Amino acid sequence: MIADTFDAVRALPDGRTYFSLAAAEQAGAGPLRQLPYVTRVLVENVLRHENGRTATADHVRALAVRDASVSVPFFPQRVLLQDASGIPVLADMVTLAERAVELGRDADSVAPRRRMDLVVDHALELDSWSTPTAATANLEREYERHAERYRFLRWAQRRFSHLRVIPPGTGICHQLNLETLADVVTGTPLAGFDSVVGTDSHTTMINGLSVAGWGVGGIEATAAALGEPILLQVPQVIGVRLTGTPKPGVLAADVALTLTALLRDYGVVQRIVEFHGPALSILSVPDRATIANMAPEYGATMGYFPPDARTLDYLAGTARPHRPAAAYLSAQGMLDGDEPEYDDLIEFDLDTVERVVAGPSRPHQVRPISTLGSVDGAVDVGGPVDGAVVIASITSCTNTSNPRAITAAGLLARNASARGLAPAPWTKTSFTPGSHSTAELLSASGLQSHLDAFGFHIAGFGCGTCMGNSGPLPTEIAHQIRGRNIRVSAVLSGNRNFPGRIHPDVVDAYLVSPPLVVAFAIAGRTTIDLDAEPLGRGTDGEPVMLSDIWPSEHDIDCAIESADSPPHTATARRRQAQRLWEDIAFPDGDRYVWQPETGMIRRPPFSDSSLCQPIVAGDILAARPLLILGDDITTDHISPVSRILPASAAGAWLLRGGITAGELGSYSSRRLNHDVMLRGGFANPRLRNKLADRDGGWTRLLPDGPVMAVHDAAAQYQRRNIPAVVVAGRSYGAGSARDWAAKVTRLLGIRAVIAASFERIHRTNLAAMGILPIQCEGLHEVEADQYDIIGIDPERIRNAELTIVARFRGKIVHTASARTRIDSQTESEWLRAGGVLPRILETLDEGGKRHQESANVSDTIISEW
Repeated sequence: MIADTFDAVRALPDGRTYFSLAAAEQAGAGPLRQLPYVTRVLVENVLRHENGRTATADHVRALAVRDASVSVPFFPQRVLLQDASGIPVLADMVTLAERAVELGRDADSVAPRRRMDLVVDHALELDSWSTPTAATANLEREYERHAERYRFLRWAQRRFSHLRVIPPGTGICHQLNLETLADVVTGTPLAGFDSVVGTDSHTTMINGLSVAGWGVGGIEATAAALGEPILLQVPQVIGVRLTGTPKPGVLAADVALTLTALLRDYGVVQRIVEFHGPALSILSVPDRATIANMAPEYGATMGYFPPDARTLDYLAGTARPHRPAAAYLSAQGMLDGDEPEYDDLIEFDLDTVERVVAGPSRPHQVRPISTLGSVDGAVDVGGPVDGAVVIASITSCTNTSNPRAITAAGLLARNASARGLAPAPWTKTSFTPGSHSTAELLSASGLQSHLDAFGFHIAGFGCGTCMGNSGPLPTEIAHQIRGRNIRVSAVLSGNRNFPGRIHPDVVDAYLVSPPLVVAFAIAGRTTIDLDAEPLGRGTDGEPVMLSDIWPSEHDIDCAIESADSPPHTATARRRQAQRLWEDIAFPDGDRYVWQPETGMIRRPPFSDSSLCQPIVAGDILAARPLLILGDDITTDHISPVSRILPASAAGAWLLRGGITAGELGSYSSRRLNHDVMLRGGFANPRLRNKLADRDGGWTRLLPDGPVMAVHDAAAQYQRRNIPAVVVAGRSYGAGSARDWAAKVTRLLGIRAVIAASFERIHRTNLAAMGILPIQCEGLHEVEADQYDIIGIDPERIRNAELTIVARFRGKIVHTASARTRIDSQTESEWLRAGGVLPRILETLDEGGKRHQESANVSDTIISEW
């Protein structure tokens, strides 16, 4: 049973019990009231799960005194999945159960014990757009493309009692998490703070609703769902004190992007940011969620907003129990408004924020809209030129949960239409809301019709453009781009604009607020100063400036207030989505029949004995670099999500297997085909490997071999028993929480990744796959073709000092000090076992004791749900 070292259990007026932070402090837990609010949430989580083994009183004390040398356990209440990364999580669970049976154990010994919500939101592709039937047509095409994936999900829904699947056409995981799934306070008869980890890095959006949560890799999510704690080094918490009031015309997206640039420059990687201060009262929960969504882009583990009256009002407005939440938060001292003691403090005046654009290739490349400027000459109305906007998309992830942002877009379209403006003929316009509540708002306020007039018809409820499913460009536009080698742009209201992500023909991408998406669609180019140059000429022949059509704050307020009744069309769409899902025929039986070689749903190999062996058992000698890379290598570079092109290695392999060119799909949709993903590893066309003389998935077989595909060279090294490594610069693994970026690294036989620095999630994922992350400055700038990594001791691998000797053509050219980035005892165990899945299988030989320890609390959670 749960321990109670600090005698901290108290009762609420409604009869529920809870672990009182005040009582724990009085009983000797440490100065908890001085802690940042988010740290108090972590303390309560440990108190509620304290068992003297995986969660102890010492963990509580470490949090209280902010001992950064200690890693503490975090037991999320929920695991949030999206389909692209969630389906592999479920498949890994199925294969774990199969392996448990093979080992003579009960399959339920590796069954999930935490509530899992899987939202099917990453499969929407914009084949149809700018028509009233676009959403229906795209949903039907989605079901055709992903029939096998959805059959598997329907089967898994029945197989795992802890799993709820939210069907396609409903919305995206982040907005649904904000609007319906999260509770802030949860539990009966034992109350506690709601918490979540998700397989999408932007899970942090829920921090805007005062829920602790962040993105993890799929492998780590698997462990969490099985009842294992997430290990978190006691974090530094940076306070951001918000003051002032945004200028008219400045939206939450502008604040979020400006903070992204500020905090990325400040340096908040592996830290938590907590927002507070007098300006908090003017930021709605959707405003806060917009800022929190961008936490992965400014590098923080979380971007947390403490609970207050706004939090409770939002719960009430979305039909969730706000009074019990208020009683619990008050009892825990979370509503008193006292300023905590932070590890550092940043002052941020909202008055200083301008309307901004971020790009062309990173979310933190932020500048005022006036600085984009213009080029000599007018835009050729017959087709695109350099800087032309060929994609303008109001996308779901960051902004469509924000009523003011989306209303401003509708009003700007209305005002532009009244002046006779229209989108540029070469611009593909689309709108993919994150939930039906957004559609209801626009329809009830009468603004959707104005967006329709500009081609921003609803094209579906899912991620769409923001994760690369932007669909095809018009044929004549695509031919001009390729034939004339034009550098064109995308403008979207999302949170990621990495090279090659949005569309393979689009080099540059810019992040802006939803109304600015409409404005850029009208202008048709990014080479424009929107503050000084006209968007176009109206029907009266006069120039129309952005300031002429920008909606006032009063207009936005009035439009939101007028939208007081949900229309029947939104209800009909929801019913259609549910009906299509329930009509899917799925297999019967407890064992899933996996598809053959070129199928979408193949049995993943990561629980097989061949991949359940340690690959780092001592010094790594005479290792060849498979790739030598620069700074800012993202998970998009390592494991693309884009469409599979026929000329790619993966595309050619599928074509040889009988798949037609029109059925190749995307890497995202084929994540359960390891042969496809292997050939897609490091195959992003924007990747530059210093060992090859061309961009894309190429390398040179060392020492003097030819240039060949990365996966072919990796196979040759494995056949010759030559260890392979990757060498890179700063911020290796930035981007989405993509477990396949680590999985493909393991399949390629790479034993270690040596980088100047790592992004948090990918570093953890590497360790979870049994791959050794090593931090070493400057090695990627040394011309070398062989490395010795000396000092590796699997029994003392945590943050261990190493020496790396680099050679070129047999001669030593560089010797460097390095250290392992194995940051916790749990990660050490993963590495020694060969990864987290092998470690879970090892525990089966310990009599299932681990699962029994985690069952006490999690079984209660499930019965309540």
